Amino acid sequence: MSRIGNRLLPIPAGVNVTIEKTLVKVEGKLGKLDINFNPKKISVLNKDNKVIVKRNNNEKTTCMLHGTINAIINNALIGVDKGHTKKLLINGVGYRANVAGNKINLSLGYSHPISLEIPAGINVTCPSVTEVVIVGADKAKVGQLAAVIRGKRPPEPYNGKGVMYSDEIIIRKVGKTAEGSKK
Repeated sequence: MSRIGNRLLPIPAGVNVTIEKTLVKVEGKLGKLDINFNPKKISVLNKDNKVIVKRNNNEKTTCMLHGTINAIINNALIGVDKGHTKKLLINGVGYRANVAGNKINLSLGYSHPISLEIPAGINVTCPSVTEVVIVGADKAKVGQLAAVIRGKRPPEPYNGKGVMYSDEIIIRKVGKTAEGSKK
């Protein structure tokens, strides 16, 4: 039995939830999100200012979807009310980032600059040249953009250079030394 699927999701003040046949529409001050679900397997109800997700049968795929749909709706409720944030740190000599229009420009030690398109509904800022803050209502889009930026130069364990999440811990490795090669 899914414990995550059984939790009741309180609707924050200022957020409007509309449930249609196969769609949950969540609207708030930061945007509007739509969540699709299969009405043959999952039913979603709006009762007493709470969202309730129930499964219609006990098949294995239905049990798997139960918690997933509940978590996606919870992320949407939080996203349209407070927003989701990912912070990236850039470490390395000459590594930098800046935002120009709807593009983020990265200099990550390659022979060419990297320019990425910022998706609609996502706000990217650079408080300094070595920090990137991604904010948006859709948690999946925020995480995907952060993963794409990090993937352009992942942190390496010897010098610690690269793009990393602010809460990420890089386990450093000791490189080769002249002392270790002498016998």
